[in-house]
Amino acid sequence: MTYAESLAAARATFRDWLDAVPEAGRVVVFCHFDADGLAAGALFGRGVPRLGRSFGEVAVVPSGRDESAFSDGARERLAALAPDALLVTDLGVNARGTLEASGVPVLYVDHHRPSGEPDGAFVVSGYDWDPIPCSAWLAYDLLRDVAEVDDLDWIAAVGVLSDLGDKAPWPELAAVKKERTATWLKETVALINAARRAPTFDAQTALDALMTFDDPKELAQAETPLVDRLRQAREAVKSELAEARKAAPVFSERDPAVPDGAAPSDLRFALVTVDSPAQVHPLIAQQWRGRLGKYPVICANVGYLDGIVAFSTRTARRDVRLPVLYQSIDTPGWNGRWGHGHDQASGGHLPPDVFNDVLDALGFGPEAHVRG
Repeated sequence: MTYAESLAAARATFRDWLDAVPEAGRVVVFCHFDADGLAAGALFGRGVPRLGRSFGEVAVVPSGRDESAFSDGARERLAALAPDALLVTDLGVNARGTLEASGVPVLYVDHHRPSGEPDGAFVVSGYDWDPIPCSAWLAYDLLRDVAEVDDLDWIAAVGVLSDLGDKAPWPELAAVKKERTATWLKETVALINAARRAPTFDAQTALDALMTFDDPKELAQAETPLVDRLRQAREAVKSELAEARKAAPVFSERDPAVPDGAAPSDLRFALVTVDSPAQVHPLIAQQWRGRLGKYPVICANVGYLDGIVAFSTRTARRDVRLPVLYQSIDTPGWNGRWGHGHDQASGGHLPPDVFNDVLDALGFGPEAHVRG
């Protein structure tokens, strides 16, 4: 289907979910903690009340630092919020589902590679669209069909710029950058991203900023405690990133021990290990991706979560589908809980012994192992 045809079908799904929301029902929006997820969450949080229907409260909740939307803990947390309807955005689509079994109408708005589809859910997935939109782009396109949200275009731009970059194929990007000023949009993206990357992990403050301000310049220049916390987080990330950049990569020695078709022949990986309380591992993986074009680059952070290795993988190779490769590796007790995301960007959180097993499967020698 063309992009327009895909969007028309997605808008129909969105309207079907809206029709399933009970009169005066409480809507909970559960969003990922990065800039794209927070932007999508803020768009729905500010846009849904404008639909001219008698919704009850619309509450936006960011995911936790080490939280999958499809874990038992997340289900318990969401159920405790007593939603009459649930919207999950930028957290993937997984057959395990969230609150469908309890009769809550659940809508997923996402752009990552799906891992099945929950029974009874409403799903808008842009994964197989051309181009693939990020979650904030999807949220804006869904909302503008049923509500007046033109004034929120800058929030969509924050998600687009963060996830897809300055040359993103979002048709509105050039006009939004001109009207809102690219400098202030870039500054806002940096502040919003810093909140979840800093050791303090304060996604709620970043979400509050997107829910509060009406313009990126207003947000970036504000002298308020809210924005001051974002600036402090940004400085903390700069310091941690400077230290992490000193780490050098090591390389796998042999082909990955994975099923046929899961990886190209003669594939080698690069591994960079850092020890930081900040979420710098995606940034380090992305930095080395640009320098090591033929190697998928793993950055493993042993200091981000107690007793857990947090790792991000980035690759420039289009013949590598990281979720397919990663989910072909048997990790007993952890299968299905890591290795999702995009074809060229994936990762997860694993105990050191399990992560070392993954390194073995990818062809690394024991000298690459992390210490537990």
